Amino acid sequence: MTSTTTAPGKGFRHRLDRYFQITERGSSVSREVRGGLVTFFAMAYIVILNPLIIGGFAPDQAALDVEGGWLPNAQVAAATGLTAGVMTILFGIVARLPFALAAGLGMNSFLAVNVVGEVTWQEAMGLVVINGLLIVLLAVTGLRAMIFAAVPRELKTAITVGIGMFIAFIGLVDSGFVRSSGANSPPVQLGEAGSIATIPTAIFVLGLVVMGVLMARKVKGALLIGILGTTVVAVIVEAVLKLGSSVDNPHGWSLNVPTLPSSIVALPDFGLIGQFEFGAFERIGPLAASMFVFTLFFLNFFDAMGTMTGLAKGAELADAKGDFPRLRSALIVEGVGAVAGGATSTSSNTIFVDSAAGIGEGARTGLASVVTGTLFLVAMFLTPLTQMVPLEVAAAALVVVGTLMVAQIKDLEWHDFSSSLPVFLTIIVMPLTYSIANGIGVGFLSWVLVRSLSGKAREISPLLWVVALGFVIFFVRGPIETLLGT
Repeated sequence: MTSTTTAPGKGFRHRLDRYFQITERGSSVSREVRGGLVTFFAMAYIVILNPLIIGGFAPDQAALDVEGGWLPNAQVAAATGLTAGVMTILFGIVARLPFALAAGLGMNSFLAVNVVGEVTWQEAMGLVVINGLLIVLLAVTGLRAMIFAAVPRELKTAITVGIGMFIAFIGLVDSGFVRSSGANSPPVQLGEAGSIATIPTAIFVLGLVVMGVLMARKVKGALLIGILGTTVVAVIVEAVLKLGSSVDNPHGWSLNVPTLPSSIVALPDFGLIGQFEFGAFERIGPLAASMFVFTLFFLNFFDAMGTMTGLAKGAELADAKGDFPRLRSALIVEGVGAVAGGATSTSSNTIFVDSAAGIGEGARTGLASVVTGTLFLVAMFLTPLTQMVPLEVAAAALVVVGTLMVAQIKDLEWHDFSSSLPVFLTIIVMPLTYSIANGIGVGFLSWVLVRSLSGKAREISPLLWVVALGFVIFFVRGPIETLLGT
């Protein structure tokens, strides 16, 4: 008698494929695993960088709050990896999209520079939690999806192109290929005085060429091979030349020095988890605290919206209107990430634009996010190994992926100036102001103003008018705070 029972292995693979829609989206398990690996390597730097921004190794080198409190570097690093891992896995399982979450760089800088001078770190994280709860509320009620749907197709495409230019610019700056000139004009320059003067920047160029050639030849795993191969070269170069960190040597590595670790395993310290309070409203008053929440909300809400738009189009998951599968679930989980970031003292966790690296490698489903999130959890115990990949190597991957995203510009039509000007402003403001939210805001405002004054007011969604008004407040919040004495 022949058994018709499905083999356990085959049955699991079938269920995995059906749940994540791997075959349906033109992918494979191996591509998803590679994509997840590439995304992790492209954004693993956040475990090192986030503690440097909001934490410190000692009080004299940390961002001190109003009472002199500070966040220990090791605790921030552990919580950063934990939160990124859990939220990315949750996003992959629930939203089933290849997007990874981690502590948002714009928001952690805002907390360290603008907020903790007025409140304690615990109170600042309480404001982050409130921001996240507001975002979850809008997502659950469907209002966030309605705002997303109200954005014109042209602006959604422009957001994708702008993000491509933005992450490419990030890569060029992080690698030292583009540097500040220190002058008013030109504000930036090639390398040092127009020359590639450092070995780490040369390693970036090498990585960019290697990845570019592999991509052009359509080699499977091109970005992963390029990242790992260039890292090996960087480790050898550092062993011979001993360049060290740029903190000690202007010509050294930007963030983490590519050296073989003396130990592989390091136990994480989760002492910061749950360290948040809601005392900011009492300490600085409801108005001042509300302005901080408003700023966090706008940065979080529209940065994530723009990033998801760009990533979905890059993964070829968006339809003609720019919408993508499981949109509402994605918006809810992203909001939960903001709450989780505040609750773990890591700053709001949001969709990372670096996920584009995994998408460029072929990731199309949430399985890639599960892989990335799992690696973040493992990285909490293997911090020395994650520090081997220098920022200059990750930067090369960002430039390659930026190239892929900018290719979406072919879908834009430029014959109607009432749409082409807002589209252009959206694209150009993102890299020039180093902010996705700023690019979206300028795009929304210019779209509403130029289109309405050109006789096309009826074509503009009422929600877009409301959002544009919100961006007016966002852009002039500094003078408003001054006038209100906050």
